[in-house]
Amino acid sequence: MAVNLQKGQKISLEKEAGTSLSIVVMGLGWDAVKKKGFFGFGGSSAIDLDASCLMFDEDKNMLDVVWFRQLASRDGSIRHTGDNLTGEGEGDDEQIIVNLNQVPANVKSLIFTVNSFTGQNFSQVENAFCRLFDQTTGKEIARYDLSIQGSHSAQIMAKVYRHNGEWKMHAIGENGAGRTFNDLMPQILPYV
Repeated sequence: MAVNLQKGQKISLEKEAGTSLSIVVMGLGWDAVKKKGFFGFGGSSAIDLDASCLMFDEDKNMLDVVWFRQLASRDGSIRHTGDNLTGEGEGDDEQIIVNLNQVPANVKSLIFTVNSFTGQNFSQVENAFCRLFDQTTGKEIARYDLSIQGSHSAQIMAKVYRHNGEWKMHAIGENGAGRTFNDLMPQILPYV
């Protein structure tokens, strides 16, 4: 059973998965907000949330980034499944797939962010979540609810990092503002 993470909580990915992990997937999901109209018929408003994964070394240098403008890391260990512009549909709207065994040894942490590229704040986003699951078994390892309403337009979701030879996850949940991960860099660096 998946751990429902709280802001600031840390877990061992292998302990939660119950096995050695090789490929994990960070899924981001959300729903388009229903417009209120005459007799409740208003359609829905598209919201473009974007998931990103930033790769850092132990000196806090960003080595690479995977996002909608670069769908794979240069070393091939991380890839993004593509940009969802609306949030329509069930389940994950965007996924970032991480082959932990292929992540170069000099990469010490992976920071996952979400930004509202279209500029809406999270008070306009419904049912937003991120989750981490084992691609091999399909078992959900951890889930983090992002649907806390507020006037922020971005969030530093989580960090997956190496510690004493194993991969761990830290649910960060730090709110911010900005259309891309670049806008969050001053807030990201203290967590690296």
